[in-house]
Amino acid sequence: MRMVTTLSVLVLGAGGIGHAVVTSLDTGISRVDAFKDMKNRPKAGHGTNILLVGTDGRERITAAEKARYRLGGAPCRCTDTIILVHISEDRRRASLVSLPRDSYAELTEHTDATTGKRHGPHPVKLNAAYAEGGPNLTVRTVERMTGVKIDHYLEVDFTSFMRTVDAVGGVRICTARPMKDPYTGLDLPAGTHTLDGGKALQYVRSRHVDGASDLGRMQRQQRFVAALIDRATSDGALLHPVRFRKVMGAVAGSVRADEGFGTEEMVALGKAMRGFTTASSEFTSVPVGAVGVHVKGLGSTVKWDPVRSRKLFDSIREDRPLTTRPATPAPRRKLVEVAPKEVRVQVYNGTRLDGLGAKVDAALRATGFNTTRTPYNADRRDVVRTVVSYDPRWDRSAKSLAAALPGSELRAVPRQGAVLKVTAGTDFKAVQPVRSETPPTAMAKPAGGYTAVTGDQVVCP
Repeated sequence: MRMVTTLSVLVLGAGGIGHAVVTSLDTGISRVDAFKDMKNRPKAGHGTNILLVGTDGRERITAAEKARYRLGGAPCRCTDTIILVHISEDRRRASLVSLPRDSYAELTEHTDATTGKRHGPHPVKLNAAYAEGGPNLTVRTVERMTGVKIDHYLEVDFTSFMRTVDAVGGVRICTARPMKDPYTGLDLPAGTHTLDGGKALQYVRSRHVDGASDLGRMQRQQRFVAALIDRATSDGALLHPVRFRKVMGAVAGSVRADEGFGTEEMVALGKAMRGFTTASSEFTSVPVGAVGVHVKGLGSTVKWDPVRSRKLFDSIREDRPLTTRPATPAPRRKLVEVAPKEVRVQVYNGTRLDGLGAKVDAALRATGFNTTRTPYNADRRDVVRTVVSYDPRWDRSAKSLAAALPGSELRAVPRQGAVLKVTAGTDFKAVQPVRSETPPTAMAKPAGGYTAVTGDQVVCP
């Protein structure tokens, strides 16, 4: 969600546009000493680690925008989003780890940044670390929880997020089902949408569009960042000096970074990442052991799984990929509402072509459908158009299956049961790869104990 500013500079540097275009960036970034007096820090690993913090700052948003995008109320002076970004040592990979804002955390002794009062150690939700101790306490807390040494700190508020999305011309998002959140005002029908700044903010803030609450919201934020990378790298949206100046003007005055993260460092990093694509990025969230754990004085919290989260952060420290990368980029898959692995399928050969049933079964299984692996011959052997028969109670599953068989006919059969039937006709050519909106766990690194996907697996097909 908060990658916009960093990506703008990195992609520009990678494009080789003159240094003079970006030197003005420093004048628009406020500097903060996020690492002041820090002791007993984790040992440095390989690569570069950036803590991206999105605050709920909305002071410069107009009254009309607050009403339109449901941004009323006083800001809590806390973090709305926390993402740990790891840039590999060879500059060919970026790993983004979302940290739930309601994560149970324990603060060390510190001075309150607002009141000046000295606090002893006490438990909080992770997003409260910023309210009590600002960037410095936030970095200290994240380092203690992850064991990962933070090299740079970058902070963006609501205003710069909206303005920057508008400056790049919007970001394309796909959804397989309607998305509506009465709290943020998000109202998207199923399909493909180019979101402007305000709607993009609604999209990444929404927590009430499904039953996954903040964890679902983090997945949408990851999809948004992948879409932003796709936008920036596919059509040169940020490689043009005029557009880049517009982007920088949009974020000026509402971005804060540590003293060491200046123009020189950003441009050098950008040049080293030349050739970066959505497939170069990978996304995951901290594995959680329990959600909704009630803690006295804090309310409902999220507790990390100690074993799986340790494996994740070990991979970050040791600069290991979070995903297993194929030799060639995977094809973009059409978005469907129900995951293929949840759809049970029986295949029939409706033609006299030997082996067609086995061919269709294998192709459906390869794209993730749960086939019986035992195709049969149909009663009719003169079928031209492939037919998907389904019980009306499983209509959403049928739509997912039909999407994988372009041109097929959907035929409702009451009381057929949970198993969908495909009768292959002579029109069958190939299975269209599909995927669900929720990233499939099968794409996780097998021994990692956590799930992760690359950006090209979650952007619009």
